[in-house]
Amino acid sequence: MNTKTSSSSSTAAAPAADTWTVVAEHFATADATALRRAYYAEVAGRYWKRSVTDAEIDQGLRDDPADGLVPPTGRFVVGRLAGAPLACGGVRLLDLGTAELTRVYVDPRARGTGGGAALLAALEDEARALGAERVRLDTRSDLVEARALYARHGYVEIPAYNSGPYAEHWFEKPMV
Repeated sequence: MNTKTSSSSSTAAAPAADTWTVVAEHFATADATALRRAYYAEVAGRYWKRSVTDAEIDQGLRDDPADGLVPPTGRFVVGRLAGAPLACGGVRLLDLGTAELTRVYVDPRARGTGGGAALLAALEDEARALGAERVRLDTRSDLVEARALYARHGYVEIPAYNSGPYAEHWFEKPMV
């Protein structure tokens, strides 16, 4: 899967400096691991309202492993802006027709550059490839940027479909 978006109208062969490229990548590569650590540091730090230690990040990653984000039940993607890894996300099947987004993250330095849209497009393509008819996700109230991103891209709030300890809002989008 290779999704490219750009805010430039250049037709040159080389990607523009503001081009996002999002590709499937194993969650344990160096870039994917660094992004998953950054994701966890941000969401845990915002929840606890303090900086998160490396030990806490390590424990969080052990408590919520990414091993379900590999074929045939899931995928993990990494987004790069001008070649720099600055976004990631995963999708996994909940059942034969339903996929769930997880670990959706855009580095704060790259927010507002189209990375979230590129990431969602790639994850939705991966969900379709897994056979999903709908995509769901949960998020927290304090992750206002994420909730706004999902709403802008056609996700609507639905009743709770899980009882995750940090889930406060649930979204769904049909894959038509």
